Amino acid sequence: MKKLSTQSPRRAAVMAAALAACATPTVAALRAFHPGEAWNDTAGNVINAHGGGILHYNGWYYWFGEDKIAGPLGNTAQVGVHVYASRDLYNWTDRGVALKVSNDPRSPIHKGCILERPKALYNARTRRFVMWFHLELNNKQKPGYSAALAGVAVAEEPTGPYRFLRATRLEAGVWPLAPGSGGRLKRLRGAMNSDPKFLERDFRGGQMSRDMTLFDAPDGQAWLISSSEENRYLHFYELNKDYTGLTRRWTRFHADKFEHDNEAPALFFRGGNYYLITSGTTGWAPNPARCFRSPSMWGPWKYLGNPCRGVTRQVDTTFDSQSTFVLAAPGSHNKFIFMADRWRPENPIDGRYVWLPIQWEKGKPILRWQKSWTLRGWPKPNGR
Repeated sequence: MKKLSTQSPRRAAVMAAALAACATPTVAALRAFHPGEAWNDTAGNVINAHGGGILHYNGWYYWFGEDKIAGPLGNTAQVGVHVYASRDLYNWTDRGVALKVSNDPRSPIHKGCILERPKALYNARTRRFVMWFHLELNNKQKPGYSAALAGVAVAEEPTGPYRFLRATRLEAGVWPLAPGSGGRLKRLRGAMNSDPKFLERDFRGGQMSRDMTLFDAPDGQAWLISSSEENRYLHFYELNKDYTGLTRRWTRFHADKFEHDNEAPALFFRGGNYYLITSGTTGWAPNPARCFRSPSMWGPWKYLGNPCRGVTRQVDTTFDSQSTFVLAAPGSHNKFIFMADRWRPENPIDGRYVWLPIQWEKGKPILRWQKSWTLRGWPKPNGR
């Protein structure tokens, strides 16, 4: 015969709560950023959102990034795009997988593909959330990074689930635009006199799209920016009204210096100018960051130098990281957070995040290493 419990309901509830507290570790709330250190979510698990970007919507911040697993296999997509939510940018709650890879070998996002640098925007016109990402197929006919596709997915809620729409090369059969006399845009038709002629090679089939980002400009026009022409040039594409396609209006990146071989683009707008931070093209190895400025997304862009300040190794490696996004600080149109990744290709899940405050020096954005920092204790700029 089963023995009946003599505990009162109140005592039993107290004991159950105590046991639950022992079983679930208490995670102390974070009050600062600690660049390069392991960053745990509110459940105590390491945040898994690499090469990511942030969407701010209805008072919440949503961090989308590549879900990595341990070991070299983690450099391919085994899970999909992870998403986290936060109100303060320090403490992030795991909201699961926003876009899952497919088990169907016919799908472009078949498990084992390469799915990188996911970014999302909210489209007020359609009331949908739109995600773009760089995609390489799990396909022996197009191995490695030869497919160079741009993928797009949509969802009704910021955390998903996102429904995959398609993955393509970009603007097939459309030559780029460039500023002409009087600031008017003109279509550059025929050969671009570029060497090598990747633009002409890919004209009919569409332009390559690798490292990419999304940018919602202050005039309401949304953009897709990606590394193209075998990483030789960045391309800037206008998104259409529902953000799921393009408009046939696009341009190549032109600058007075370092206009070639840029990837990892991250943009922001301040004081009437657009600012672009990129890296060079050295694979997983970090390299010196580059910064550019332009009054227009159409260019031309002026090279402002390496934004990093510090000892030689920090300057030469962008603090051992690579740019992925620039986020406007809460409640400010003049303060921005530089987001970057420390890649660990031998064990991708151990990659770290480097978030640093953008400061200003003689009118140029600069980055200095901070062991820890807070939004309230924003480092004071040395210049306007």
